Amino acid sequence: MQAFSVILGSIGLGAMFGLSGIGSVIGLVIAGNTVIGAVRKRPETFGVNLVLSGLPATQGLYGFVGFIIYSQYVTPELSIFKAAIVLAAGLALGAVNIFSAIKMGQVCSAGINSIGSGYQVFGNTLVLAAFPEFYAILALVSTILMSNLIK
Repeated sequence: MQAFSVILGSIGLGAMFGLSGIGSVIGLVIAGNTVIGAVRKRPETFGVNLVLSGLPATQGLYGFVGFIIYSQYVTPELSIFKAAIVLAAGLALGAVNIFSAIKMGQVCSAGINSIGSGYQVFGNTLVLAAFPEFYAILALVSTILMSNLIK
C-alpha cells in the first residue's frame, strides 16, 4: 500500500510541475511567434514585445513552487489520504496553470500584434494579461493552503 501512495503522490507532483510547464511553453511559443511577425513590421518594438511574450512563463514557476512545497511529503511513509491530497493539489494547480498560460499567451499575442501594427497598447495588454494570471495565482494559493491538510 505504501508504494501505491508514493505513486499517487508522485503523479500529483508530476502533474503540478509538468502541466504548468507545458502551459508556459505553449503560451511562450504563441506570444513569441507573434513577436517575430511584429518586429518584421516595426523592429523598434522588440523590447516591449519581449516583455509581453515572457509573461506566460510565470505559470511554470508557480508549478515549480508547488512542486517544492509538496515534494517533502512524498516519502515512503506517505499515507493514502495524504497522497490523495498531493494528487488533487497537483491536478488542480497543473490544470489551472496549463489553461491560464495558454490563454495568457493568446492575450499577449494579440497585444504584440497590435503593437506591431502601430498601436500603443502595451499597458492595456499588461492589464488584460493579468486576468488569466490572477487565476494561476489563486490556484497556487489554494494549493499552498491544501498543504495544511497534510501537516
